[in-house]
Amino acid sequence: MDRRTFLLSGLALALAPRGARAPLALVTADTEGYVAVVDLAGRRVVRRVTTLAGPRSIEAHGRGPAIVGHAAEGAVTLLEGRPPRVRRVLRGFGEPRYAAIAPGGRHAFVTDSGHGELATIDLERGRVVHRATIGDLARHVTLDRAGRTVWAALGSSAAEIAVIDVSDPVRPRVRRRIRPPFLAHDVAFSPSGARVWVTAGRERRAAIYAAGDARPSVLLAAEVAPQHVAFGPRTAYLASGEGRSVRVHALDDGRALRSTRVPYGSYNVARRAGRVLTPSLGDGTLSVLDAAGRAAWSVHVAPAAHERRLLAPGGHLRATARWTSSCRSSAASARPWTTRSRTGTTSSATAGSAAGPTRSSGS
Repeated sequence: MDRRTFLLSGLALALAPRGARAPLALVTADTEGYVAVVDLAGRRVVRRVTTLAGPRSIEAHGRGPAIVGHAAEGAVTLLEGRPPRVRRVLRGFGEPRYAAIAPGGRHAFVTDSGHGELATIDLERGRVVHRATIGDLARHVTLDRAGRTVWAALGSSAAEIAVIDVSDPVRPRVRRRIRPPFLAHDVAFSPSGARVWVTAGRERRAAIYAAGDARPSVLLAAEVAPQHVAFGPRTAYLASGEGRSVRVHALDDGRALRSTRVPYGSYNVARRAGRVLTPSLGDGTLSVLDAAGRAAWSVHVAPAAHERRLLAPGGHLRATARWTSSCRSSAASARPWTTRSRTGTTSSATAGSAAGPTRSSGS
């Protein structure tokens, strides 16, 4: 992802049980150095959590910790609780990029493009327990629903994708490498785990792979690259920040169902609880679409936005955005969208390096 003057870099979404409080979204504010907490029911920013400089990505799962990557700082921040707070800062990375959290929430896998590694974090202990070499420029990452296989794109426009066996999370092993028909950007397992969607870093294309295959079974036309992917039960959502759109595709055969216009720079996308969210690098808004991909409302989160994650009541939604010096709650205006139908850490942080992780070549 190209850096902009202002960035909302990441988004996280998680659901809360019935009867719990409203869902929250966590959005990283890259240039401002904070994570914004968005109340999706109230459609407003309710908190800003100060972090290290440059929060570029965020990932969360259920009620477990949120993982924030700071590529320029070589560090990862763990957030926990509701409202979220900094639990620990892990150092010793080159350029930590993106994370995938294993089923059950015990372990997370973080790509490190600076060291060409996949780091395993024990989330209960709050420390790095292993680093495996998987290839230079390791970046976007996805984990199957069984928690046994990771695909990692080796670069923002990657000639290769590493397929890694993480059935033993503290001993990941590269099993094979895939050369996609274009330079790849994002990789994402479908909800079933049977397929992997791969998007392009430079072309208007995407591909669908059977998880065990080396060649795609379907090639799709897409909007302007790079694109990112999120899934619903029967649909896939491809966001194009350059193309100012989120395209909805049928999950079974990839056919295009709808395209919705969103602000420029809306590169990332997440879906949970019937909501689709995409933050804009261009103007710092978080756009919310319904499950069909129709624009619903938007909220101003920061001067600009990059990624996002959604949380349910009792859970958390994460996204990257800039921080401001204020940690006070702020209301934000909600405005409609148009759709066209087509086929530094806080004082409470505990600084801690990942002392003693094991390393492997991974190959």
